[in-house]
Amino acid sequence: MHPVQIRGPRLALREFTAADTDTDALQGIFGDPETVLHLPFGTRDRATCEQLVAGYLKDAATTPRTAYALAVERRDTGEVVGTAYLWTSGEHAGVIGYALHRGSWGRGLGSETVHLLCALGFRGLGRHRLTADREPLNEASGRVLEKAGFTVEGYARENVLVDGEWHDSVRHALLEYEWQPPEGITLAEA
Repeated sequence: MHPVQIRGPRLALREFTAADTDTDALQGIFGDPETVLHLPFGTRDRATCEQLVAGYLKDAATTPRTAYALAVERRDTGEVVGTAYLWTSGEHAGVIGYALHRGSWGRGLGSETVHLLCALGFRGLGRHRLTADREPLNEASGRVLEKAGFTVEGYARENVLVDGEWHDSVRHALLEYEWQPPEGITLAEA
């Protein structure tokens, strides 16, 4: 499925492009220490973000495609306010992840992003099960996932190594028939 274009009431998920504006937006997210605090890596500079975007473009052209790294864009302004990821796992499962620019927190955009990822996973890719892992201290992300219908399945001890320190994870999961999509989400190839 390429290119991906999924629209919600306020946001859209789309493929990253080679445009400098996408690299700059990604660096604005991943370059902020507070935004990456609960992610499995530290801050990233522009050169690293440029390499990431190049990798995203390569992944998008791979057949069969197993990695979807997408820009989260505000529909009203076209501003990239986040990143969203879906990795397929086996024939029927997928793993999601997301990061929003700190200036977008607390406005319900995380919940909409998760629902857009669910639309991609369940409707677009025919997955039966999606999972998401988060750091235990990232309670806001836990609330976002629970609001979208995910349930906590377990706690993994010291399973992520970041800057020489081991971190725990909380695993959330959602099955296709449990997902209650909100109105206004459309999935189409651009």
